[in-house]
Amino acid sequence: MLVHKLSLIILMLLLCHLGVDAKRTVTCEGGSAHLSCDLGFVKVLEANFGRTDRTTCISGRPANQINNVHCFRESSLSTMSARCDGIKSCSVPAVNSVFSDPCFGTHKFLDITYDCIPSSSGVILVHYANYGRRDLSTCPHKLAKTPHCYSPQTSSLRSRCNGKKSCSLSASNSLYSDPCPRVNKYLEVTYSCV
Repeated sequence: MLVHKLSLIILMLLLCHLGVDAKRTVTCEGGSAHLSCDLGFVKVLEANFGRTDRTTCISGRPANQINNVHCFRESSLSTMSARCDGIKSCSVPAVNSVFSDPCFGTHKFLDITYDCIPSSSGVILVHYANYGRRDLSTCPHKLAKTPHCYSPQTSSLRSRCNGKKSCSLSASNSLYSDPCPRVNKYLEVTYSCV
């Protein structure tokens, strides 16, 4: 998989220059956010699981569930990035068990802005790495019990592979520890050739 790794400022300037528009999706609590890119890979730019207005996702909700418009989950961006950056599509449930509850009693929504980053070629630049399992279809196995097994390895693999023409990697608990015992895992790496 290939993905451009640019700082957000450079990325925004590049996208503005190329005329690429960021995509936005809003999902009411209890639903699932679906992000996808026909060309390139997902890069989440902004995300919040909470409530910032009194007009979104209000159908059938009493006033006391939509009054708090200062409801933010600061870790929403890192949660969405870990689940979606560097892949062509993803689906993330807008639920407290994924984001934890930033404001009890408030009906929340997941507001995401993302871009589709095109591919390129050259030396390796690691964009994202996870040792665990983000879906049940990759490396199918009878011990593939959950798609919620995360052990981010981005920093580790950047130090091992960035700037090289090739990089051999193994996927094992002895190298990355065991984030989910008794779950069959795989090493997922998204990188660009720059």
